[in-house]
Amino acid sequence: MNNIKTLGELKLSGYQSKSIKDELRHNLREKIKSGKPVFEGVYGFENTVVPELERAILSRHNINLLGLRGQAKTRLARKMIELLDEYIPVIAGSEINDDPLNPISRFAKDLISENGDATPIEWMHRSERFYEKLATPDVTVADLIGDVDPIKAANLKLSYADDRVIHFGMIPRANRCIFVINELPDLQARIQVALFNILQEGDIQIRGFKLRLPLDMQFVFTANPEDYTNRGSIVTPLKDRIGSQILTHYPETIAIARAITEQEAKLDESQSDLVYVPSLAKDLLEQISFEARESEYIDNKSGVSARMSITAYENLLSTAERRALKSGNEKTTLRLSDFMGIIPAITGKVELVYEGEQEGAAIVAQHLIGDAIHTFFPAYFPKIEKLEKQGEKNAFSDTIEWFYACGFQLLDDCSDEEYQSILDDVAPLDILIKKYQPQTIQEDIYFIKEFILWGLVEYDKLSKDRFENGYQFKDTLGSFIDKL
Repeated sequence: MNNIKTLGELKLSGYQSKSIKDELRHNLREKIKSGKPVFEGVYGFENTVVPELERAILSRHNINLLGLRGQAKTRLARKMIELLDEYIPVIAGSEINDDPLNPISRFAKDLISENGDATPIEWMHRSERFYEKLATPDVTVADLIGDVDPIKAANLKLSYADDRVIHFGMIPRANRCIFVINELPDLQARIQVALFNILQEGDIQIRGFKLRLPLDMQFVFTANPEDYTNRGSIVTPLKDRIGSQILTHYPETIAIARAITEQEAKLDESQSDLVYVPSLAKDLLEQISFEARESEYIDNKSGVSARMSITAYENLLSTAERRALKSGNEKTTLRLSDFMGIIPAITGKVELVYEGEQEGAAIVAQHLIGDAIHTFFPAYFPKIEKLEKQGEKNAFSDTIEWFYACGFQLLDDCSDEEYQSILDDVAPLDILIKKYQPQTIQEDIYFIKEFILWGLVEYDKLSKDRFENGYQFKDTLGSFIDKL
């Protein structure tokens, strides 16, 4: 088809025009029948959002994706490009991608009238058929719809009564394309009103020129429910013209969250080779986001973006990489103490309520890391009861008693040899792992040892104090006496 260069050749080829909504519908039907994944690389929506989105496309609806930040709304919209035909014909030189078999602009009609079947055509790839606009308060009707261009009028020596002086905005230029408006409630109400006719009748009006342009478009809007109360709203008549509103959500399991993070994290190959990351560390990282979404310190109406886990994972590996480079290790294993390096990735991604502001963002981030360890600990080792009979021994008694006589410091930048030697000195840790986690692989042993110590701290069985360049672990009584 790409070899066809004129309108006459296109007619002889038997090419049939179809609207973009029919195009999406047809290609979606073929994908569903073939059993191929439609929105590949979008995890966690297989049984919720994706079926609703497929139904909306089959119904030829304009779509509003409603959800909190970091819920892959824009990613879904961009994935719709894959449902378009690879190439479509357009009139060469047309500002609004006129269909050669169904032209709508004055330019295209005049060109066909003058050249007939010799009218030149071009082929537009589907990657060029995606337009995106972030709705901001400064967006104008002229930006979206168009305006009269006095420079064009002067250059062409045209009267302002001539419709050729019109400069088309983003929406007419996106004819036969997918057009996404992100954060729709941020668009001023008077600008939203300008979309009414485009969505329903296909009319546009520019500075008194009423143009009957039956634009062929697939609109996708994205919106955050928080915006409805804080910044603006979608006006009711506009909502009425949007065929389907689809609610998105955050990952529902740690496994799905991990898959998203591993897909999206931007890691250097040398970084991945240098730092070994235990599976438990990846799970803990994702649990931090789950804890944040339930935290009393964080505004849950604002949401906690999946981007927090992605940037935290990047920071986590960079923390281990920097430590290894400083100590001269060619390879290293992630440590639990490296998690302190992710605090900057957390503090910028959460909206704190009043109580959180009083605590401070960095302290809240440390609480979240501790909460994740507290949640995971009973899945790996026996549950620690809050109240225990005096003198009664439990699985952790020997470990706790070891700290009565000793205690140690873990420096942030100590070498792997020093780190392993310090943890090896705590002999009861080996017994605990052998008894309760015998399947632990050798590479994960030291992370699990440190996990036990941090878990005992979270359950108030040990004390952990931060000093300038590391952590000091002690028994709780000794730490209390030191503070006195």
